[in-house]
Amino acid sequence: MNSISIALMAAPRPPLPGYDPEIWRRGEAGWVHSWDTSTGVDGPGTRFVMFTAGCPLRCQYCENPDTWTPRGGQVTKVDEVLDRVRGYRAALVAGKGGVTVSGGEPLTQPRFVANFLRGCREMGLHTALDTAGFLGHLATDEMLDDTSLVLLDIKSFDPDTYQRVTGRELAPTLRFAKRLAEMGKPVNMRFVLVPGLTDDPANIDGLADFAAGLGNVERVDVLAYHRLGVDKYDRLRIRYRLEGTEPPTWEQVEDARRRFADRGLTVS
Repeated sequence: MNSISIALMAAPRPPLPGYDPEIWRRGEAGWVHSWDTSTGVDGPGTRFVMFTAGCPLRCQYCENPDTWTPRGGQVTKVDEVLDRVRGYRAALVAGKGGVTVSGGEPLTQPRFVANFLRGCREMGLHTALDTAGFLGHLATDEMLDDTSLVLLDIKSFDPDTYQRVTGRELAPTLRFAKRLAEMGKPVNMRFVLVPGLTDDPANIDGLADFAAGLGNVERVDVLAYHRLGVDKYDRLRIRYRLEGTEPPTWEQVEDARRRFADRGLTVS
């Protein structure tokens, strides 16, 4: 058993009156930070987005540090969220969309997320899993069978830079990306361009070559670093490590997009 699995097993239990640990073990309840609806951002069409709480990464530019720990969310039964999705089903179908699980990192709660995705698929909805991939080994084949699309956020292709960005190792994310490719699972890849951190041309070219070689990457989203959410760090009394870093220029973003497009990838 690796350290991540031990950490997950040791996660604090919710203080629910009459709490049944078997319900938690079976993934019938989980920590949910919030939910929202979006169009064209978190997967195709109109989406119902469930944001889970808990994440093993500590990305320097994270805009939601309030999702880092399970205590950033509310204990919610999976049936409660599925009931809410049913209320949106007609609009989601009409909008040619579906449901996205985001975070935080959804794979900190694999059983809960798997049950949620299964319930959504049983409604006939398109499903998307938004993940950094570091905990990809916790995604079972059955979970991925219930996932129509993976939104894979690869922070950096250079291992040292990845460590600086996230505090973690790159290798597990790349293993998960290769596994998805072997399964033929459609992937939209995301990359955040941060001046002075992830913008080294060699780093971008390495990720572009990797993405092009997988064969299942349908789109690459190059996202410009921004400072939204900085106020959350102040409220949580967490030091914001990118203080003074400015967003990339239009020219810098376009250059990064061109590097992916030059490999034959669809880029937005």
